Parts: sequence; C-alpha cells; structure tokens
Amino acid sequence: MIAAGVVATAIVAGVIGWSKRKSKEVRTEIDIRASDERVWQILTDFPNFVNWNPFITKISGDLKKHARLKVRIQPQGERGMTFRPIILDVEPKRELHWIGRLAVPGLFSGEHIFTIEPLGKDHVRFIHREIFTGLFVLIYARNFDTNIRQGFEDMNQALKAKAEQSISIS
Repeated sequence: MIAAGVVATAIVAGVIGWSKRKSKEVRTEIDIRASDERVWQILTDFPNFVNWNPFITKISGDLKKHARLKVRIQPQGERGMTFRPIILDVEPKRELHWIGRLAVPGLFSGEHIFTIEPLGKDHVRFIHREIFTGLFVLIYARNFDTNIRQGFEDMNQALKAKAEQSISIS
C-alpha cells in the first residue's frame, strides 16, 4: 500500500515537472501612432474594455501587483471564458503582466504580458503575448495559433484604432 502511494506520488510529481517544461508562446505586435501614456491609459481603463476590445471584453479589479483580476475573453467563434488571474507586474506606460492557472498545479497556466515600447514621439510598439504551460498545452496548442492569435490581433487593431483616433480628435 505504501509502495503504491510512493509510486503515485512520483508519477504525479513527474507529470507536474514535465508539464512545467512544456510551453507555447503566442506573440503579436503592432506599431501605434500614439504616446505610451495614451496607449497605457486605454489599456488600463478596464471599465471601458467592453466599448472597444473585441477579445478581452471585460476586466475588473485593482491595477496593482499581486491583485486578483476578473477577466472575460471572447475568442472569435468560441465560447467566452472568465478567469481570475493574479497581476505579477505593473510598470506604468511599459508593462502589465498577469498569470492565470487552473486549480490543479501543472495542468495549465497562462502568463499574459502587454508591453509598450516607445519608438519615438507619439509612436510605440505594442507587444501582446502569452506563454502557456502545462499538460493541456499539448491538447490545445492548435487553438493557440488560430483563435487565440486572432483574438490578440483583433485586440491590437482595436487598440491602435482607438489610440490613433484619440490623437486626431484632440
């Protein structure tokens, strides 16, 4: 009986260790003719996501390190999903980084990172990426390259349109 418990524990530990090494990154970027301040303001105005963002349709929570958010995503052609990630880093006008996980360690987690790189006066590059790890990465890898990537691209285009529209109106 004890031997079976030891074997089961070793198998679970092995699966968790293996799954942490399996990862898939989805990375997109877009150049935006707007200031880093303007892009950051739009990106962190969570209550207004519903008005412009076709992929991340809702975020609530405090914009501070270690805070838990409530995030609703709506990949094109898919059912929406709500999850509760924890903010790992907030660097105003530069980066917002959170991680979401399933309850069971090693099954699935996603680190979502938004980065704003200044390219010049009123010109930035918005880098939108997520690093998925865990056992479920093998099952859902194709979905990452289609629906998730498309959702990122749709959000990037909407962010660009909103930020650049704001510049021309002001």
